[in-house]
Amino acid sequence: MEATALTSPDRLWSAQEVLTRPSPVPAVAGVYGWYFEQPPHPDLDARRLLYVGIAPRYMANRTSTQNLRKRVRYHYRGNAAGSTLRLTLGCLLGLELRRVGSGKRMTFGKVGEATLSQWMADNARVCWIEQEEPWALEAQLISRLDLPLNLDQNGHNAFHSRLKELRAQARQRARDLPIGV
Repeated sequence: MEATALTSPDRLWSAQEVLTRPSPVPAVAGVYGWYFEQPPHPDLDARRLLYVGIAPRYMANRTSTQNLRKRVRYHYRGNAAGSTLRLTLGCLLGLELRRVGSGKRMTFGKVGEATLSQWMADNARVCWIEQEEPWALEAQLISRLDLPLNLDQNGHNAFHSRLKELRAQARQRARDLPIGV
């Protein structure tokens, strides 16, 4: 498994570094890993790999336009509707999830997303490896490593049921609230 660059990276990149132009993140397919200076939950450890993601995801009948650069940058500055990592972190940090727009999408609203982006700028660090078919390596990593912030394919993880329940509760609260902006 070629995961050493993720499990023992030579360096971790901050939001400020990733969001500069030109970005150091290559615009290619690959797997990325997230570490946190301060963990998003007291039961999680700081400064260790807690989540892996891929770009692009596997699509049987069309080609994805995603790549490492787009995904990593989106996680740092996007919103919870387009980033399961942001959704997870915001829920763990106790931010209020809200329905927005037509009411189908859920984010933490302008203030909550800004708060989350700042928390990530202060605490989240990322590394990556280029990988032509990243979904294959992602499955191996999730099955072999303790990655508490990954939900998909990760039911065996000790933190899985707590995280799944926390996210479900946040979604239910959001459904009970009026649509936000």
